[in-house]
Amino acid sequence: MRVVNIKAFARKEFYHLIRDFRSLYLSFVTPLVLILLFGYALNLDVDNIKTVLVDYDKTYLTRDFTQKLGASSYFNIIGSLSNTKEVTEFIDKGLATMAVIIPPDWTNNLNAERKAPVQVLIDGSDPNFASLSRGYVTSFINNYNKERLLTYLNKKGEKRIKTPVEGLIRVWFNEDLESKNFIIPGIIALIVMISGAMMTSLVIAREYESGTMDTIMSLPVTASEFLYGKSIPYFFIGMTDVLIAVFMGQALFGVIIKSSFWLLLLSSSVYLLVALSLGLLISITTKSQLVANIAAILVTYLPSLLLSDFVFPIAHMPKVLQAITYVVPARYFIDILNGLYLRGLGFNGLWFNYLILALMVLLLTSLNLFTLKREGL
Repeated sequence: MRVVNIKAFARKEFYHLIRDFRSLYLSFVTPLVLILLFGYALNLDVDNIKTVLVDYDKTYLTRDFTQKLGASSYFNIIGSLSNTKEVTEFIDKGLATMAVIIPPDWTNNLNAERKAPVQVLIDGSDPNFASLSRGYVTSFINNYNKERLLTYLNKKGEKRIKTPVEGLIRVWFNEDLESKNFIIPGIIALIVMISGAMMTSLVIAREYESGTMDTIMSLPVTASEFLYGKSIPYFFIGMTDVLIAVFMGQALFGVIIKSSFWLLLLSSSVYLLVALSLGLLISITTKSQLVANIAAILVTYLPSLLLSDFVFPIAHMPKVLQAITYVVPARYFIDILNGLYLRGLGFNGLWFNYLILALMVLLLTSLNLFTLKREGL
């Protein structure tokens, strides 16, 4: 392997990037756009549930109930309505996602120690949001019942009752339960795959379309020299994008890596090599920039978004899709990022993911070399 040949191909690719300033511009703008879009738009936290009330009883107890409901950070009472017909209009139009309806004689039933139901209507258009909303309102009602029971026993002069089971809950890693703390690391995986695989998927296909590939095959160069020379410029671009994403995540959202920054660079380098190798393989096999671009989206971006445990938990997927996720590189890289950003793990706790990514680099590089040699290079 001759370094001179590698430098020549790398210089040629750098010159092409400089002339095609639009591709170079997009390669650096993409991280900023993704960070802003995903960081601000993708929010999986459920709070400030827009709630409307219908109080048919209108007593001091119903006012106490609704005031405590509104004091919770999970519920945002946007209005009190006069009847259930207005509730239907609010939910149908998307103005409210939950409605609480207190029936007549609710206070009398409570004072008479009879059942006093409260109707809760939840918009189930988003099943995840509806499920969490139901859990929050159920927990609120249970706590309200517990407070009333203790107050009643104290008035009767009973000894203060302590519940036999008390859960001492402590959240590890993401103590504030904020979705941005795992969304930002996931965005880094998407950025690397886009800047790596999608850009390199056009590199060799462009040579085939322009007819220069035949000239390259006649030169005294090896397949490895050709591949390494083509990859070097995009490796630097990809690592620059990683640094931009890390900086923007910390500056805009306060997401700071808990573990070693150098381990982050190491994992990003290995994952970027996987992305570059995958993009080059697509470029070699398709030989068309249009087909390569579509294939790169289907093979790299969509699996990284949907099958990597980033947005959709793998544990909730069908068994067939769970098996497919084992060949998705982003799955292992996102696991590394979560370990570095949230858990503060070192190399010893993440070595298996590093090993899988390294094996993917070797496999894809071997496939690229074999394919190019079969083409005659």
